[in-house]
Amino acid sequence: MTPITNNLKPWVGLILLSIALLSSQFGYGQQKSGKPNIIYIYADDLGYGDVSAYGATKIQTPNLDRLAASGIRFTNAHTTSATCTPSRFGLMTGIYPWRQQGTGVLPGDAKLIIPTDRVSLPKIFKKAGYHTAVVGKWHLGLGTQVKKNWNTDVKPGPNEVGFDYSFIFPATADRVPTVFMENHRVLGLDQNDPIEVDYQQPVGNDPTGKEHPELLKMHSSPGQGHNQTIVNGIGRIGYMSGGHRARWVDEEVSTTFLSVAQEYIKRNKERPFFLYFALTEPHVPRMPATIFKGKSNLGYRGDAILQLDWTVGQIMDQIESLGLSDNTLIIFSSDNGPVLDDGYQDGAVSQRNGHMPAGPLRGGKYSIFEGGTRVPFIVSGAGAAKGVTSDALLCQIDLLASVADMLGQAIPKGEAFDSQALWDTFLGKDKEGRSHLIEHAGSLAVIKGKWKYIEPGNGRAYAKLTDTELGNAPHPQLYDLSKDMGEKNNVADTHPKMVKELAAILAAERNK
Repeated sequence: MTPITNNLKPWVGLILLSIALLSSQFGYGQQKSGKPNIIYIYADDLGYGDVSAYGATKIQTPNLDRLAASGIRFTNAHTTSATCTPSRFGLMTGIYPWRQQGTGVLPGDAKLIIPTDRVSLPKIFKKAGYHTAVVGKWHLGLGTQVKKNWNTDVKPGPNEVGFDYSFIFPATADRVPTVFMENHRVLGLDQNDPIEVDYQQPVGNDPTGKEHPELLKMHSSPGQGHNQTIVNGIGRIGYMSGGHRARWVDEEVSTTFLSVAQEYIKRNKERPFFLYFALTEPHVPRMPATIFKGKSNLGYRGDAILQLDWTVGQIMDQIESLGLSDNTLIIFSSDNGPVLDDGYQDGAVSQRNGHMPAGPLRGGKYSIFEGGTRVPFIVSGAGAAKGVTSDALLCQIDLLASVADMLGQAIPKGEAFDSQALWDTFLGKDKEGRSHLIEHAGSLAVIKGKWKYIEPGNGRAYAKLTDTELGNAPHPQLYDLSKDMGEKNNVADTHPKMVKELAAILAAERNK
């Protein structure tokens, strides 16, 4: 060895040690750690038939089709519930929402319903060394009480549930307060114009849709209540005063969330991250960016779906451009089934043009029929099969236990017990999935194999305001989904043993 080489020898060791330390700090050893980045993209009210990869012909979703072609398209995947708040509760906690009171659709001023002292989906990632973030719709409540001060830190919230970073709006776009929140604070708030929110009585002097319909650029549907404080020419549910500089512009909400999500991905590309990207499309009020308006020929709802599809494509392109494709898993789904008229006259009904948002399924949002909980579900990226269609029975509630199993994280006894460890199912390696699943839409139903049982109930069979078959009936219902995906032929009378078996499963689940 030459003298020069001898002189360099200690420096080589130091350089290698420095590289190792940098790799540890910034995540350069990420792929070797076996920890894939996971991006969970959650659409809002997107139906099984709203995606061309699932059979839509009146609208095309090329980016979602591209995602499906590069991964797994699940045809029997479900939310826990047929509405948004309970579905999100199940996803975050691993607990069926019907087990806990107060998990129905929340007003915009609701208190936090996710326990801060129990396991959650983001906490599983955090314990495994991930950085975690939520960007988009929250709708799981904030703070410890309904009456809260929106002009200071509002907590507990997403950060206390397990997210290192949060950029959200509190509830849904049709509910006040119509503001963005970064971590615990309202973004862009002028303290000289404090926010006040009330869901019981008017506050401040802002006009309401009920009293000043001439100020509306989108009218509410009769009887659906979207006629209180007007923000950006749209009547909302609830009353709000103040915070005028902080209020969002509807046409910019989606691109704002996208830009924040992209910045988060860029900032954390060198370490394992979990991003829960909760979109607002195609939930009401549907007010897409101008470049998408009129493009679908299906009214603003169709335009919003095109915007959603474009947004997914932007995330996919960014992951590819950053060189993260081999170590990033993208999961796409929706929080419940579709609805056309859900509060506003936006062309969703009058310009339907033969589009079937639930595809071959019966019902939709709010319904115990399959259209309420069977949704598009696509998994693509690190470790997932490619170009595969799976009919495995899967539920979003299973993500928590599946990720915990994959990352070697223990779930405390008695917590997240409805979530099942099915990581091989998520990756397309297992073709069976769950043995059975409980569906929820006010009443409950059980799916086991090809059979679906809906318990008898006294609820309404039909919701006139939203034109939805709710699926409730005073007698038992049994459907063979392998032959009757549209649940048209009730065979309970000819298969009494199966009715008894599934009713017993439901009773046992209730008693857990």
